[in-house]
Amino acid sequence: MKISAIDLFCGIGGLSFGLKKAGISVLAGVDLDESCRYAYEQNVRAEFVLKDISQVQGDEINTRYWSDSNQVKILAGCAPCQPFSTHSNKVKNREQTKRWRLICEFMRLMDEIGPDIVTMENVPNLAKQEIFKDFVVFLERNGYFVSYSNVYCPDYGIPQTRTRLVLLASRFGEIELIPKTTEKDKYKTVKETIGELDRICAGQTSRQDPLHRACSFTDINMARIKQSKPGGSWRDWDESLLLPCHKKETGKTYPSVYGRMRWEEPSPTITTQFYNYGTGRFGHPEQDRALSLREGSLLQTFPPDYEFIDPSNDGISIKRLGIHIGNAVPIKLAENIGKSIIKHLESNHAK
Repeated sequence: MKISAIDLFCGIGGLSFGLKKAGISVLAGVDLDESCRYAYEQNVRAEFVLKDISQVQGDEINTRYWSDSNQVKILAGCAPCQPFSTHSNKVKNREQTKRWRLICEFMRLMDEIGPDIVTMENVPNLAKQEIFKDFVVFLERNGYFVSYSNVYCPDYGIPQTRTRLVLLASRFGEIELIPKTTEKDKYKTVKETIGELDRICAGQTSRQDPLHRACSFTDINMARIKQSKPGGSWRDWDESLLLPCHKKETGKTYPSVYGRMRWEEPSPTITTQFYNYGTGRFGHPEQDRALSLREGSLLQTFPPDYEFIDPSNDGISIKRLGIHIGNAVPIKLAENIGKSIIKHLESNHAK
C-alpha cells in the first residue's frame, strides 16, 4: 500500500515531519513564505512549492505527484488560524479577508484532486464558524466519512496546554483520532522538556546552541519578572510596576500576561510571540527572562536536531523564527494524526 501526502500551508514542516515520523511519505509542501523553504526541505526532505494556494491547480498536483493511481492520496493542511482565533472575534468583516477564504481554496483543491484522506488542524473556534460547517457538509456530500474533535495536547504527550481542532476524513470508512496516549498524572512538564538546557540571561545566547537565545529586557521588565512567581501574573508586582491597563477593569481579565511558567506543569500555548515576556505566561520558571527560541521549539516538540537556520544566512531574526515555531503544528500531534491515518487504512483500505 503506497501512502503519500501533500501538505498545504506547510510552513517549516511541523505537520509534514510528524506525518513522516508516523510512516507516511510526504511528497511536497505548499506555502507562500519563502523563508520557510530551508527548514522544510532540510528536515522533511520533500519539495517546497512556493505558491499562494489560490494559484495551485489540482491537475498540476495530480500530474506532478500522484500520477500513480494505486497510491493512497492524503491532502493535509493547517490554514493560518488568525482569522478563526477568539482574539479575532471583534475584527470587522473578517469573513471577507483573504485568509478567511483559504478554507474555500482548500475545498476547491480537494474537489480538483480527489484525495482519499483529508486532515485539517486549526484552532477550536473554527468549528463554530459557518465556513467550517460548510466544509464538513462538502466532505460528506462527496462521499467522505468525517470526524473532528478538539484535542487537548497534553493527552498526546505534548508539554503545552494547547487545544486544537483536528479533522479527519476518509473515502474508505469511518476514521477518528487514536485514543489519548498520556494520562493526566503523566503529562509531560516544562521541567522535563527544557530543564536541562544551559542557564542564560535575558539578551544572551548559549555558546553551545545559537537557537538557545533570549530577548533582552528593559530595566522595568527586569524589575517585573524579579517579582513574578511561577504560575502568577502582574498581580504579584508592586503597584509602581503596573501598566495603566492593569489598573482598569478590562485589564483584570488578562491575568496570564507577564507571568512565569511552572516547572511541574505543561507550558501555556506556544504562540508566535512566545519569546516575549509581555504577551503571555512566557517567563522562565526560575531564570529572569522569557523563553528562548530553543525552549519554544522543544515545547512544540521539535527534535533538538531540527534545522531551523540556513547556515549561509547571517543573523537570526527572533521575530521570524518565533513566527515559524509558533505557527507550526506540534510534531507529536502531527505524528499521532499520522498514526491514526495508518491505523484506519490498515483496517479499511483492503475492504
